[in-house]
Amino acid sequence: MKSGIKWISILLIISIIGYFAYPKIKAQFVTESSEEQPPQRSSSSGLPVSAQVIKAEKIDDKINVTGSVIANESVELKSEISGKIVRIYFKEGSSVKKGDLLLSIEDDELSAQLERLRNQKELLDQSEYRNRQLLDREAISQEEYDISLTELKTAEADLKLVMAQLAKTKIKAPFNGIVGLRHVSEGSYITPTTSITNIYNIDPAKIDFSIPGKYSNRVNLGDKIRFVTDAVEEYREADIYAIEPQVDPTTRTLSMRAVCSNKDHALLPGQFAKIELIFHTYDNAILVPTEAVIPELGGHKVFVSKNGRAETVQVKTGLRTDRNVEIVSGLNPNDTIITSGLLQLNPGSPVSLTLIN
Repeated sequence: MKSGIKWISILLIISIIGYFAYPKIKAQFVTESSEEQPPQRSSSSGLPVSAQVIKAEKIDDKINVTGSVIANESVELKSEISGKIVRIYFKEGSSVKKGDLLLSIEDDELSAQLERLRNQKELLDQSEYRNRQLLDREAISQEEYDISLTELKTAEADLKLVMAQLAKTKIKAPFNGIVGLRHVSEGSYITPTTSITNIYNIDPAKIDFSIPGKYSNRVNLGDKIRFVTDAVEEYREADIYAIEPQVDPTTRTLSMRAVCSNKDHALLPGQFAKIELIFHTYDNAILVPTEAVIPELGGHKVFVSKNGRAETVQVKTGLRTDRNVEIVSGLNPNDTIITSGLLQLNPGSPVSLTLIN
């Protein structure tokens, strides 16, 4: 019993000593730990923002419009007379030259008329010659000779008429080009309304397009355009050679036409074209992202970073692209323009920059 009380007394004394000694031991431990670790610096950084160092770049003053590819020359081939097709000489999709015989129509009746008129003219030639001899000897009157001469001239006119009709039975290529698909066969009876085929001359190719009427004083004959089509992805150049002399009162657009070399025949009539019409090229323009320009009453402003702080600069804007704005005045190359966090900035605010390209 006495032994138990003794051990309890010892534990109680140790607890009391530990209660009063613990704060001093803890303070000593913290002091030693602080001496072992280096002191940390308190850093106060500015508002994190994105920024860009601006440079002089090349920019085109241009507009984008759409247009269509058309053939240099094209015609729907039809006959001037009615008749049955005797023979077709061309092959679909083949190249032809001006004057090549493409198709012939039955001409038996006209050939017979031509032979008759030739014989008749030969007889009248002889009659006119004899009457002229008799007139010289005053054996006949002037009236009788004039009648024979008129008959001869009438026969010559009839002969020319039949020859012209006979020539229409031979349909020839009107220019160098490519023949399309034919719509008739040998033995078909055709009329002047029957479509036989189409002929296209596609080298060079032409580009038809229109621009807003407000640009009418900025475009001239000889100006160049750049265009692509769904089939031709590389840009090609064409020269404007014709401009409509009036603005369309319905659409308020000005129609024009350009010509482009097409030796590879990659451009086909009817293709859709995306066109760039360049008015002027500036080699040393200052461009900034659109989101960096803040509109305000009477103009625009931007934030630039100088010595770690944001400052506002009044600027004058110029051309616009899909992502950038040209700065005409207010900025210089190598200025650092802030592009994000603009709503939280005030003149003189410290900023922490993250440069982007």
